[in-house]
Amino acid sequence: MSNLELGALFTSILLVFVLLGIRVAFAAGLVGFFGLVVYFSQKMGFEKGVVVAIKMAGTIPHSKSVFYALSLIPTFILIGFLAFHAGLTKKLFDAAKKWLGWMPGGMAVATIFATAGFAAVSGASVATAAVFARVAIPEMLAEGYSKRLAAGVVAAGGTLATLIPPSTILVIYAIIVEQSVGQLLVAGFLPGIASAFIYGIIIVVFAKWGKEAAPAVRGFTWHQRFSSLPGTIPIFVVVFIIFGSLFFGLATPTEAGSLGAFVLLLIALAKGMRWPQLSDALNETARLTVMIFTIIWGVLLYVRFLGFVGLPEAFSDFIAAIDQPPLVTLLLILCAYAVLGMFMDAIGMLLLTLPVVYPAVMGLGYDPIWFGIIVVKMAELCLITPPIGLNCFVVAGVRPDIPVQEVFKGATPFFLADVITIGVLIAFPAIVTWLPSLMFKIN
Repeated sequence: MSNLELGALFTSILLVFVLLGIRVAFAAGLVGFFGLVVYFSQKMGFEKGVVVAIKMAGTIPHSKSVFYALSLIPTFILIGFLAFHAGLTKKLFDAAKKWLGWMPGGMAVATIFATAGFAAVSGASVATAAVFARVAIPEMLAEGYSKRLAAGVVAAGGTLATLIPPSTILVIYAIIVEQSVGQLLVAGFLPGIASAFIYGIIIVVFAKWGKEAAPAVRGFTWHQRFSSLPGTIPIFVVVFIIFGSLFFGLATPTEAGSLGAFVLLLIALAKGMRWPQLSDALNETARLTVMIFTIIWGVLLYVRFLGFVGLPEAFSDFIAAIDQPPLVTLLLILCAYAVLGMFMDAIGMLLLTLPVVYPAVMGLGYDPIWFGIIVVKMAELCLITPPIGLNCFVVAGVRPDIPVQEVFKGATPFFLADVITIGVLIAFPAIVTWLPSLMFKIN
């Protein structure tokens, strides 16, 4: 069996495992390990092949995951949980409700912009969805919103954490393709804000002309609105520390994240956080971090197997040989991501596909920072599309009174919003590249 045939066979097995519902971390780790066994057994015999594969399985996860930049992941996640357990999230939502509640679907619009604000201090979409399922859904239901819309808004709003810095997925993308973490984090800011505005427009349109119950909330005075702003200051202080230090080159991404976490910890303690709340924040951070690193470790074995059989290079050559404009080829790749995202979680999908897809896309002449934002935006789709849709399952888990099917239905309009956003970013790439270009000049 040739190397490419071997790679195609084990990749097909991996896809079958994923479709059967096996976790990506374990499916990729098993396929990668046995792929390495077969590959080396063909070259040096079965016994030596097994020994080499075992040695790689023992060393690859450590050697490839000790990147300094990966320390950003627990830091960003910790910031989000500290903000929640310190009560800052509820104050952020309260301010958004008072300023935006007068619009059609105003509570839902407020939830979107509150999740955007929380995303700016939390790098994890799952954490964002879980937090606002507790904070926003009860208030929307109390105002007469349908369960479907309330749950869908929270699930979709959580996806904003994949783009708005600090973003865990952008950090992982940067490490996989060896691009600047700082530039990618800065590049995600404007597209993330654009996504929030497009989500808001979709909500207003559906609230005004749709059948979902989404009444406006009125009666807040200007004094109440301005009085709600001081409670949001700690969030914006942390945002300024992280984004400002990255943009002006005052700190590395890891330093900026650590400083943001430290400042928020001091604020949380000053606001009355005690050991039980701090313990919960640390435990939840540890659990989510372990989940992410487990996925990384499992997929790394599969990626190493792909490198040995030469599948990434073969795919790149195949893409380069297609007699179509680069834009057509790019759109076909993005459509493949949309389908694949229905069966895989965002992090696992990027880890599995980028070693193969990235060289091919770079061969088409696209900017690596711009493509990173586009592909991460595509990864957002898998967070709200069935059957995997992790954010939808998180919302349903926090709110067992809302069936997961209803959450998926509520998130459907936001799939359309994401398609519109991706179209805008493709048509106007400067939305992505402008801020990183300024950052480069300053540095």
